[in-house]
Amino acid sequence: MMMKYSFMLVMVACAYGIKAQPATQKTYCNPMDINYRYNYEQLNDSISYRSGADPVIVNHKGEYYLFVTISGGYWHSKDLVNWNYIVPDKWPMEDMCAPAAISVRDTLYLFQSTFEQRPILFTTTPENGKLYFYNRWLPRLPKDVGPWDPALFYDEELDKWYMYWGSSNVNPIYGSELDKNLRLKYKGDYKELIYLHPEEHGWERFGRDHRSTITPFTEGAWMTKHNGKYYLQYGAPGTEYNVYANGTYIADHPLGPFTYAPYNPISYKPGGFVTGAGHGNTFQDNYGNFWNTGTPWIAVNWNFERRIAMFPTGFDKDGQMFANTRFGDLPHYLPTKKWQSKDELFTGWMLLSYKKPATASSVLDTFKVANITDENPRTFWVAKQNKEGESVTIDLQHVQTIHAVQVNFTDYKSNIYDGFDPKIYTQFRIYTSTDGKQWKKEFDLSNEKRDRPNAYLELSQPVKARYIKYEHIYVAAPNLAISDIRVFGKGNGKAPKTPAKFSAVRDTDPRNAFVKWQKVPGATGYNILWGIAKDKLYQTYQVFADQPESLEVRALTKGVSYYFAIEVFNENGVSSVSEAVLVK
Repeated sequence: MMMKYSFMLVMVACAYGIKAQPATQKTYCNPMDINYRYNYEQLNDSISYRSGADPVIVNHKGEYYLFVTISGGYWHSKDLVNWNYIVPDKWPMEDMCAPAAISVRDTLYLFQSTFEQRPILFTTTPENGKLYFYNRWLPRLPKDVGPWDPALFYDEELDKWYMYWGSSNVNPIYGSELDKNLRLKYKGDYKELIYLHPEEHGWERFGRDHRSTITPFTEGAWMTKHNGKYYLQYGAPGTEYNVYANGTYIADHPLGPFTYAPYNPISYKPGGFVTGAGHGNTFQDNYGNFWNTGTPWIAVNWNFERRIAMFPTGFDKDGQMFANTRFGDLPHYLPTKKWQSKDELFTGWMLLSYKKPATASSVLDTFKVANITDENPRTFWVAKQNKEGESVTIDLQHVQTIHAVQVNFTDYKSNIYDGFDPKIYTQFRIYTSTDGKQWKKEFDLSNEKRDRPNAYLELSQPVKARYIKYEHIYVAAPNLAISDIRVFGKGNGKAPKTPAKFSAVRDTDPRNAFVKWQKVPGATGYNILWGIAKDKLYQTYQVFADQPESLEVRALTKGVSYYFAIEVFNENGVSSVSEAVLVK
């Protein structure tokens, strides 16, 4: 987080859970389908909206716990898809911003961002919300130092504890050893570890597509140890833009010295429906797979309105760390084993709804129904009334094979300030049809008592259909507003061909490169791929086909050579990747 929040919550004395439905899904889709909590951060502007940011997912005793900024509690899951919300019995009255969490042996430790003195909490039973004080007060650091955006790290091999923190466009990422014999108080002095260098690292420049001259922010520290190396993760350049990303420095010791990874950023998603991948953490699932979490950008009501995403992550044979954001907002399989190929979790279910015609039962003012298929979370449709029976129908224009649907609600002129109100939930039905006359009910959430602002629904069996209809039942907010209804599946045609012409040229400013390609008929969009070797094309920038056939990539590092390539996708699949072009 780049600012300190002031937010008072009505606390609940005992733990309770909002139970998810029985696990039937084999896939997930970003943004994560959780009951994002209502925020009231801008008191003077009377803004009310659901948001989540700065995630930490911890694998504790084979189950998963998700901690998110200003949420009044945390989430528990056994499968990374069904998340139950828990309100703990102890929680800071100003709530937790960018919390630190770690699981060591049988204990989960929790600490909040602060510039004051605050306790470290612990529990051996986080599933029931019982928290205890591990220490009463971590000593205060000098003014403006923190620890804001903290991360806790335990090195099992060294049997030592560390903390990393920092959130500033002036100060660096800091680190300190913690004294295990003194209830994890600071041991010795803290160290300055990472400063941003946007004059060298193009992706660290602020603004949309790195086009602002504002001094960028660094935040979101996290430490991962892999094969004896220490990967100190950090977020940059700012949460309120599409280029929010995670990078890493590497060292042989938990407190450095650290060396910049030339392949940065490790997690980057500037294009598509979900944009922004910065400020999260890295964790392992029960099969040993790594994941990187991040904070995508919504910004309808305020620039800091956000969601949560997670991406498959790995370390290649050379120790290069990467998060796979290619098709990162389309459905992916939940792993049942350790994956061997970075793309094997992608279902191949393509986006069928992009710019498809839609009709609505009613439209308020200029909030047109076409907004629900434009893949832009900042535009939305609003019904004239928030009443049962309002509907939207999407015409896919051809009978296609449908596997899943995602409904993304928007908070338009919301007036909900008590996030614990039991009346906050979403209910609707989804129908399909081949002719627009005979309808089949596919999903019925009429008994749902869970709030699902980004509801992802997977069909148990694929369905052939041309029309998708959303039928409204209930949302708690005064307005029924939906940014996007996204339909995933397979078309009946052929995958597109790779562009006949593709070029990439370095700018006179070596932080930039200009990429051009030839338009492919029938394309939905293009993925620009790049990396530091032909077999390391880990970066992706998605561009839709109704945009220009050119892109300025402004995320390169001076002194590093890159390879660029392109692939094309449509409703039927993905082309082969073009020959990689060397850019020195």
